[in-house]
Amino acid sequence: MMNDIEKVVYTKEELAACVKRLGQQISKDYAGKEIFAVGILKGAVIFFADLVRAIDVPVQLDFMAASSYGDSTQTSGTVKILKDLDFSVEGKHVLIIEDIIDSGLTLNYLLKNFKERKPASVKLCALLDKPERRKVEVKIDYSGFTVPDDFLVGYGLDYAEKYRNLPCIGILKKEIYS
Repeated sequence: MMNDIEKVVYTKEELAACVKRLGQQISKDYAGKEIFAVGILKGAVIFFADLVRAIDVPVQLDFMAASSYGDSTQTSGTVKILKDLDFSVEGKHVLIIEDIIDSGLTLNYLLKNFKERKPASVKLCALLDKPERRKVEVKIDYSGFTVPDDFLVGYGLDYAEKYRNLPCIGILKKEIYS
């Protein structure tokens, strides 16, 4: 699988340092509160698991699956909720945890959806921010890295459901997906 990677962008060690930094900041900001952490499946699952373990305040976990991509490398523009939450977020401090924000369409939709559910607060944590691809503005409260418009895989990011298990994040060779 590593043979399909053109270049490693973030090593396992760089990702761990980023997660630690984000966990410390989130813990500081939520001191004295409980977080309702929502991992956006499937891409954020690895980042989510590492991040919630780096947070030093009580955390309740839940997951949501939403997509605007399917098996394509381009967004369809239509967001589908494939799996909704198991618990109510009313009155809770929601922290949405996502792997990457590119077009912003999925997270813009989810943020509006969450705000309608009457939480105490809603914040967004994204490991990767790809502003060059943005179609709608999304406020990212906690951001790991700003990345260029390359096709990235690893550490939860996939192409056609492959490469999620790589311990690093790398640029997928163009001939793989073109």
